Amino acid sequence: GCDGSLLLDSSGSIVTEKGSNPNSNSARGFDVVDQIKAALENECPGTVSCADLLTLAARDSSVLTGGPSWMVPLGRRDSRSASLSGSNNNIPAPNNTFSTILSRFNNQGLDLTDLVALSGSHTIGFSRCTSFRQRLYNQSGNGSPDITLEQSYATNLRQRCPPSGGDQNLSELDINSAGKFDNSYFKNLIENMGLLNSDQVLFSSNEESSELVKTYAEDQEEFFEQFAESMIKMGNLSPLTGSSGEIRKNCRKINS
Repeated sequence: GCDGSLLLDSSGSIVTEKGSNPNSNSARGFDVVDQIKAALENECPGTVSCADLLTLAARDSSVLTGGPSWMVPLGRRDSRSASLSGSNNNIPAPNNTFSTILSRFNNQGLDLTDLVALSGSHTIGFSRCTSFRQRLYNQSGNGSPDITLEQSYATNLRQRCPPSGGDQNLSELDINSAGKFDNSYFKNLIENMGLLNSDQVLFSSNEESSELVKTYAEDQEEFFEQFAESMIKMGNLSPLTGSSGEIRKNCRKINS
């Protein structure tokens, strides 16, 4: 989150958010964060928080893969706690309905435009078989696949994601260019080739959302502009500042 709580390891009374359903075996790269933090501590001890480090890394990941850049407001401080239940209850799940996903965004002060634009981050990266298996075999609990999933794409996915086993097998969130930050994610949704149910419902379940998908599919520049705006907005959600929290020496544990 905006307070770096995602990075904490479990210890004592703290039960880590790393083990929450949305994050377990999904959020990765913690070793890279540790390396960056070690370098920062070496140069400027106790100056840059883990929360700011994460926010800057998100922006730089966009830039390095060909996406937009934006000015990151800095000065966040790190939490001295974590919330497993908060992570489980606030982060949308891959099989959530559109209305549930939107309400979880609304609860954090983000709107429908933010939801569609920020979902466009799925233009890069991968997802585990466990996050989309239901769509391939048993979408509604009746033993049938999701009819909104393009058939040849579904056949391709079944080869990587069998009915049982292979839980951690990865598939591209954007089958066309998983390593490039572009607008092909939205083009895929129009072709019914969104990997996650939570991706495809942006096009199939709501007219206003569907229109935004079409807009971003046609105009990459508009997507980039809105993505940057929504990332700044999300990065400003209730950060710890001033004398609140701390600046951790090690992102995995609170200062003793």
